Amino acid sequence: MQKYIDFRNEIDYKKLKEAANLIKSGKLVIFPTETVYGIGTNGLDENAIKRLYEAKRRTLSKPINLLVSDIKMIERVTKNISDMEYKLMEELFPGPLTIILNKKDIVPDILTANGSTVGVRMPEGKIARELVKCADVPIAAPSANISGKPSGTNLQDIQKDFEKSVDCFIDGGKSKLGIASTIVKVVNNIPHILRVGSISKEEIEKIAGKVIIEE
Repeated sequence: MQKYIDFRNEIDYKKLKEAANLIKSGKLVIFPTETVYGIGTNGLDENAIKRLYEAKRRTLSKPINLLVSDIKMIERVTKNISDMEYKLMEELFPGPLTIILNKKDIVPDILTANGSTVGVRMPEGKIARELVKCADVPIAAPSANISGKPSGTNLQDIQKDFEKSVDCFIDGGKSKLGIASTIVKVVNNIPHILRVGSISKEEIEKIAGKVIIEE
């Protein structure tokens, strides 16, 4: 398996499957999403997640979100999904929305900083979505940057920081949006925006009616 894969002009599905297998086996892969580049590994593998925290130099007190390929995968890792949560996912997935849901025990505590919830997102970007689908596991995928540095929107900006710690780099050119996802948590049937990102408050209001932005 080569360390650098160029998908800027065309996706080679044989190579994409190889990268997905790396992720499934607990290796680290940097890849593009429609928001920013992500650094991903098997989201159900505690040791792989530990390695991910180390590569990013991220404190264990900061949880990591999961990328998923479909609603079925969301239901594999979360429970007690409300009608409002389903409604938001049906309207805004795939896309730049992360929704906080109650996690099942299958999700390692290290991923959620010992919390009972986990953020899930269904990426719109073809490379990211296909990677999750081929890996057949949710991908733990924070932004591909050393903690404290800006999120990367093209591979050249971030590659040197991870040359020794990452097993494979996928170059998909510049990220389409360049802005992180909006993070939402539904409380008492009302979506609370925890981080404003690519999806606006107005877009969520059209679906849910009332929306609260957390300070």
